[in-house]
Amino acid sequence: MSRTSTAPTELQAVIFDWAGTLVDFGSLAPTQIFVDAFKSFDMNISLKQARGPMGLSKWQHIRTLLDNPEIARQWKECHGQLPTDADVDALYARFMPMQIAKVGEYSQAIDGVQQTLAWLRQQGLKIGSCSGYPRQVLDVLLPLAAAEGITPDHVIAGDELPAGGRPGPYMALANMLALKISNVAACIKVDDTTPGIEEGINAGMWTVGISLSGNEVGCTKAELAQLSPEEIKALKALAEMRLREAGAHYVIDSVADLPAVVELIAERLKAGERP
Repeated sequence: MSRTSTAPTELQAVIFDWAGTLVDFGSLAPTQIFVDAFKSFDMNISLKQARGPMGLSKWQHIRTLLDNPEIARQWKECHGQLPTDADVDALYARFMPMQIAKVGEYSQAIDGVQQTLAWLRQQGLKIGSCSGYPRQVLDVLLPLAAAEGITPDHVIAGDELPAGGRPGPYMALANMLALKISNVAACIKVDDTTPGIEEGINAGMWTVGISLSGNEVGCTKAELAQLSPEEIKALKALAEMRLREAGAHYVIDSVADLPAVVELIAERLKAGERP
């Protein structure tokens, strides 16, 4: 009996990250709260350090920060021993209410997101999403985003899957299952963090990195306005390098630039190319 090929020829879905990708230009909400949570334990970490593991689930993010030799040494000097998982639990317990209280302050949609999502739906594409945020935080963020017209067809939180989060493929694949997508190659994963790009690659999807609005550049619009074109160009180049090293097939400034890339990927898929 001959087998009919199931290789996709058309895109079916785009799966987005949240902070730095759809909302919160510069991805400030999670990074600033990490700094504040560590400060409440008499620990001083920088925004740059806080950004390092961005994209991981928040518990794993804290664990990764505490594994940093400089931060671990500071913890030992302050608390008398190297940080344990119990310390991660304590920091996470402090972080969660602070994040829930503050996420709304950083929930503004990134310019062009609503138009891009509308365009994707006009193309017949489904819209998934996932985040390193726990469900309790997303439960605050989602209604605020919906009020601005951001309503994905499916949402997965960073603490919802037993298999874990990024850089594993699980949240991306959970979206694929929920949206009833027939082939991973028919999906695009869009993310502003390196673990989020690795998530898409590990899931077998096309990946698009976000540089200017996301964690890798890590500037608010006001901060960018104070920089010269040369400084912005240098920040974007470094962000693009990191995202491409993680496996991004394309890198764009923000989701506003996504339609042109979707059209390019659609042509490559139709021509028989795969991620």
